[in-house]
Amino acid sequence: MKIISGKELSDKLKKNMAVETATFESHFGRLPKLAVILVGNDAGSVSYVTGKAKACAEVGILNETIRYEETISENELLQKIAELNADTTTDGILVQLPLPKHINEKTVISAIKQEKDVDGFHPLNTAALWSKTDCILPCTPKGIIKLLKSENIEIAGKNAVVIGRSNIVGLPVSKLLLDENATVTIAHSRTKNLAEVAANADILVVAIGRPKFVTAEMVKNGAVVIDVGVNRDLETGKLCGDVDFDAVAEKTSFITKVPGGIGPMTICCLIENTIECFLRKM
Repeated sequence: MKIISGKELSDKLKKNMAVETATFESHFGRLPKLAVILVGNDAGSVSYVTGKAKACAEVGILNETIRYEETISENELLQKIAELNADTTTDGILVQLPLPKHINEKTVISAIKQEKDVDGFHPLNTAALWSKTDCILPCTPKGIIKLLKSENIEIAGKNAVVIGRSNIVGLPVSKLLLDENATVTIAHSRTKNLAEVAANADILVVAIGRPKFVTAEMVKNGAVVIDVGVNRDLETGKLCGDVDFDAVAEKTSFITKVPGGIGPMTICCLIENTIECFLRKM
């Protein structure tokens, strides 16, 4: 069993990006810029946004964090997005989710210009992903594929099971695994015989949002397990994933841990997407 460290890989990739961005001012006259909008004070969201600002500094790109109280109207938020869309020095726009209930997330995501959508959530980027057209890839799924490839884990021809069907992780990572020639099953909370389905996986990606949901009997000996969940352990109050790591780890060939697994790769890929958006304009 080997723990795949997203932190180690992301640190390496960020160093490479920093070397690249150090040439940008002389070549292009400016640096890439990421604008992050944070609505409210959700602890998890604040932590993510802080991590994104830190990563921008490490790589040497510009970051602007715009904070609003959760009482902001949808129209005010859309006005700010329109300003950032029009600003030629802003290359990437990210609105931290979740948003307050009075704001329609789909409306907000669709308002971001496709070419500045560093999260890869815009309907046109989603359509491009599913039609095998060049696009900005969603950060977490992109990070998962990078992690697998960093360990030379063979994807082609393998049985991949994805537990979770969200637009953010489950569906797009399923498509990326398909593009790598895996045979993919998308499972979820209503899947019959879920444990049996999961136990057939050579590669098991878990993004269901339930602490320690995946137990040892759900994992095949020698499987690769990618844990996307970020939860609080109900007993200890500590961060944990969707996989019961202690029970499952010894059965696996490779496994990610929470924290330190997929989270750092998500932020790393966000920075990479921002640089990609910048370079597409140059």
